[in-house]
Amino acid sequence: MKIDWDRRTCARKGHVTYAPDDPRLRIRLHADTALGEVWRCLRCGDFVLGEPHGSGPAADAPLVPRGKVLRDLFILRFLAIERAVRGVFIVLVAVAVWKFSNSQDAVRRLFNEYLDVLRPVFKHFHYDLDHSPVVGSIQKAFGYKHPTLLILAGLLLAYALIELIEAVGLWYAKRWAEYLTVVATAAFLPLEIYELTEHISWLKIATLVLNILAVLYIALTKRLFGLRGGRRKFDEERHSASLMEVEESAGVAV
Repeated sequence: MKIDWDRRTCARKGHVTYAPDDPRLRIRLHADTALGEVWRCLRCGDFVLGEPHGSGPAADAPLVPRGKVLRDLFILRFLAIERAVRGVFIVLVAVAVWKFSNSQDAVRRLFNEYLDVLRPVFKHFHYDLDHSPVVGSIQKAFGYKHPTLLILAGLLLAYALIELIEAVGLWYAKRWAEYLTVVATAAFLPLEIYELTEHISWLKIATLVLNILAVLYIALTKRLFGLRGGRRKFDEERHSASLMEVEESAGVAV
């Protein structure tokens, strides 16, 4: 089922009307009814009862996102939420690493105590905890020195900060955030591919596919790095989507 992004947005945020000074354009956007005057919404094209939200020269009309632009904004905000969730999770991991670095010996003793208790239980189910990859990774972490763990916590916080900055920028559809997202995501793709060679999991595969699709989608649809005409073509596409400009062109033609 095709989604009407214009009416969907108007239903959620309300209509946007404007009264241009040009009488040829004004008559196309205005009508009188038995209930009063109506003005055509610049986003969905429906006529709305009541006074216009603004008036003045047609060139000063608000640039209202419509159609494909709204769909792209919806996808960007989905990516923004994903970045925000990931950023918060990485912050929690960084805090855990920092706390672990300050109480490494105590955590090691507690882990060994639980391991001694659980070892017979898992052995009953024919699972050897001493050769478990998870247990081995945890025991390996106990060998890290305190300065190394602090550096790791700092790197995780820096990575989380990048993710959160991306989330805010993508939510507001900032072009710098789109560049940052493409560059930062593409930079970590080799690492994600390397992790798959070490251990394959559905979560890693899904994350890799999502990041590749995000890089391709943003770079192509937003015409970054000069692709598909670059910034000039992107701005032209945005302005051509304005109903006010479409109506103005139609009025001049008439």
